[in-house]
Amino acid sequence: MTEHDIQAGCFGTLFARKTRFLTPSSSEIRYFSPRCDFSYSSPNEWWTPGDDLPPSYASLQTSNNDVSAIIECALDTSSPALRDLSLKIHGHPEIAFHERYAHNLLTNFMAAQGFRVTKHYLGLSTAWRAEYTQGRGGRVIGINSEMDALPAIGHGCGHNLIAISGVGVAIALKVALQARPHTSGKIVLLGTPAEEGGGGKVILLERGAYDDMDICLMCHPGAGPPHSTSIGSSNAMESIQVEYFGHAAHAGGAPWEGTNALDAAFLAYSSISMLRQQMKPDHRVHGVVQGKDWVPNIIPDYSKMHWLARAPTSAELGILVKRVQNCLEAAALATGCRIEIKQESPYFDLHQNPVLAKAFADTVGSRYGLVTLEAGTSASTDFGNVSYALPALHPAFAIPTEPQGGNHTAAFAKAAISEAAHSATMAITKGLALTGYHVLTDSAFFNKVKASFENSKAARAALS
Repeated sequence: MTEHDIQAGCFGTLFARKTRFLTPSSSEIRYFSPRCDFSYSSPNEWWTPGDDLPPSYASLQTSNNDVSAIIECALDTSSPALRDLSLKIHGHPEIAFHERYAHNLLTNFMAAQGFRVTKHYLGLSTAWRAEYTQGRGGRVIGINSEMDALPAIGHGCGHNLIAISGVGVAIALKVALQARPHTSGKIVLLGTPAEEGGGGKVILLERGAYDDMDICLMCHPGAGPPHSTSIGSSNAMESIQVEYFGHAAHAGGAPWEGTNALDAAFLAYSSISMLRQQMKPDHRVHGVVQGKDWVPNIIPDYSKMHWLARAPTSAELGILVKRVQNCLEAAALATGCRIEIKQESPYFDLHQNPVLAKAFADTVGSRYGLVTLEAGTSASTDFGNVSYALPALHPAFAIPTEPQGGNHTAAFAKAAISEAAHSATMAITKGLALTGYHVLTDSAFFNKVKASFENSKAARAALS
């Protein structure tokens, strides 16, 4: 796969899944299968700009004996600079693999913060890596900053907030390490392009970008209840592009001499529409028909379709994709067209590490008053592939937006530059930084994280 092989993804408009409140004292985390897309509550529970609710982000407890105050102070101090970065990225939206402004802005900023920066990382022109190392050995905390925007809508998925959260976590952990000079460790922040289409993290994963990380952290904004976060899963997804090649003929004079590629496309579309009757409620297939220079008096000799298949797990996705392929191939056989199918690397379902998730939920609940839900989403993210490779955490969090203004809408793009959205991002960033520092400094905790990951991996292998 090259950086220009495009596959679709991301968080879509956020709608409800089955949810359960997780209190900071919960000792067990369970996840529900995804049923819709990436918001994690019903729309009537969304945080809207008209909600006059007091902020819940001031620390509710502090301790002079731990590093929490140092991390929180570092992020409070950095907040104006991070807000400035967010507004600049939002004001210069760039689509997948074209995030040049964001690449240059963020790499220059990280270099100024004392990180060793690698631009154009691993052959991707807009990927980058910023790292800080203290001592020898120690654990490696990975963090991701997304940067890409949507065509026409701009930052309608709030990646400007994801970008600054990653930067904030990295800066806070650096300050925390420097405050404990005898603690060894490494912080690695990756600027990851093309989440919305192209699978930037999948490419970076295949090229070894995550090989030295012990865990990886990031977050994503969405629609949800006020002052809340979610540690649920996401759907697996695969992009399928199909081309039909026929033979042109005069539609009025000698249609029998033609082989109709448009017929093949519509037969495939109808077959997949019928397939939906036998699909599970939490499976999705959706697509479009494309072509070139069609006119009614010429039998079309070419058509193209782009489909996305989604399922709760990668194993279920493989079965669904095969059923879709059968529909596509049957249409070619029925019409006599030649067919070419191109399948992109799939986005895996998101595996939240339960030990990391529990620690994060406890932290943001006790310190910032955030309610953590276990709601998930039927949308998809290339971070799912990362979560299959190493222990990972990817909480969603609510920002105030208008009714019917979830992700991938102009209303959400507007929401992503609000002061309230920035404040919510900073609270989540603090929680992620504190969770990351726990991994750096507590071997017993990290061993639990690793054991949980290995158990999950073994369980997946047993089902495959």
